[in-house]
Amino acid sequence: MLQAAFARHPKIAALLAGFLSATGFAPLNLWPVALLCLAALIILILQAPDRRAAFLRGWLFGVGHFTLGLNWIAHAFTFQDSMPHWFGYGAVVLLSLYLAVYSGFATLGAWWLRHRFALSPLAFLFLFAACWTATEFLRATLFTGFAWNPLGVVLLPTGAAIAATVIGTYGLGALVILAAGALMLAAHGQARLGGLIAAPLLLLALIGWLAPAPPTPAGAPRIRVVQPNIGQDEKYSVEAEYRNFAKLSTLSGKPRPAPRLIFWPEAAIPAYLDLEPDWRARLAGLLGPGDLLMTGADKVYFKAVEENGVLVNKLAGANNSVWIVTPQATIAGRYSKAHLVPYGEYLPMRHILEPIGLSRLVPGDADFWPGPGPQSLTLPATLGRPSLKMGVQICYEIIFSGQVVDARNRPDFLFNPSNDAWFGSWGPVQHLAQARLRALEEGIPIIRATPTGVSAVIDARGQVVRSLGLNRAGYLESGLPPALSPTLFARFGNILSFLFALLLLGAAIATRHRSR
Repeated sequence: MLQAAFARHPKIAALLAGFLSATGFAPLNLWPVALLCLAALIILILQAPDRRAAFLRGWLFGVGHFTLGLNWIAHAFTFQDSMPHWFGYGAVVLLSLYLAVYSGFATLGAWWLRHRFALSPLAFLFLFAACWTATEFLRATLFTGFAWNPLGVVLLPTGAAIAATVIGTYGLGALVILAAGALMLAAHGQARLGGLIAAPLLLLALIGWLAPAPPTPAGAPRIRVVQPNIGQDEKYSVEAEYRNFAKLSTLSGKPRPAPRLIFWPEAAIPAYLDLEPDWRARLAGLLGPGDLLMTGADKVYFKAVEENGVLVNKLAGANNSVWIVTPQATIAGRYSKAHLVPYGEYLPMRHILEPIGLSRLVPGDADFWPGPGPQSLTLPATLGRPSLKMGVQICYEIIFSGQVVDARNRPDFLFNPSNDAWFGSWGPVQHLAQARLRALEEGIPIIRATPTGVSAVIDARGQVVRSLGLNRAGYLESGLPPALSPTLFARFGNILSFLFALLLLGAAIATRHRSR
């Protein structure tokens, strides 16, 4: 009966299945629903009469999937008065229409190869999983990439996400397709075949549950993560500057004899720390003799411009940076964000878009400039605390699998300051889930500091050790979780995802005549 309904209304079925599949991501985490919806997509593609239908059904699935999953983007436009707020909903739909092209190509590629080589449904399933891996990687890389909500995230609650330590996030997406295919086969009277596919996935889930990260040792460096609950509407308010700083300083706690690493969110202070010694002194006054403060603040660049015959300094650009401030009011290191958000931190084709009323979402006239990419900053040893290496990924950067660590100078942990106050209730928890995947892939703990949530301490197995929920002021205090030995993924990166896709192609060839 379900198959007949799909045959009568395949476009509606594809759109609805895609829409419901997005409930598998945070905050709902209905991963069984996502698997059922993907099983429905597999049926729809197997029924597709031609290439056009195969692409269209995959594309419609993607339109529904991204429209619901990315609804939080619309919320960001409510903070930018130079553009109409309603445009945010149009932006979600327009972005979804583009991103859905990748799911359309995955279904088209799998359908075409199946018919070109007369493959069985089982072989099609392996082929579709390989195609999904390839197109999801392309989505994350082409045109600066938009890697948000890769399909493998839905496996985080199951334990099977442990496979990311080998095949990475894009390989996990293939496992999700295989799990959905197992359901499809079982629904078509091939429960034994479906069970054979599901068995390795269940084993992975068991391994994931039985392989926790090592406990934090008693002598681990002490960390304090500050979440001031400063909303986007007051973040850039001059009147609220002193009130905001008071929140940050109070939540940082009083200096203690034992040294601490204190973490503040992205763009926590409206200061140019290399140019304003008074601000450095204010921050240093919060620190004990062995403390270090990691805070977000901009680095600005000026250019000399002639106005009325006089040279004046005009703002030319800026870096979105994290600064390491010492108790001596010096800067011990700085990292600048490399993977910037188009239309958020810079406006592409500014000379065309600005005259028609468009602007970037972050206030300001000058665009942000990219930094050099992943690097490890050495934190100086103080009061018996050993020297540590800290990697930094600011906000959006953490979603890019295989691009978050300097592999030649592996850090002891990653700091992921973010400003998720823009993104309603769905965006922050989705962001946290993707940070957990990076920790799992790399075998490195991650510290997230956000102004309004979700701030968290994540261990090297991707589990949340401590967290502060949305719209709460507070702090997290704990020892720094230890890193694991480099995972296979940390050593070889996304080449392992592609090798897994090739393995699936081999499985498709090996089973091309089975269960036809």
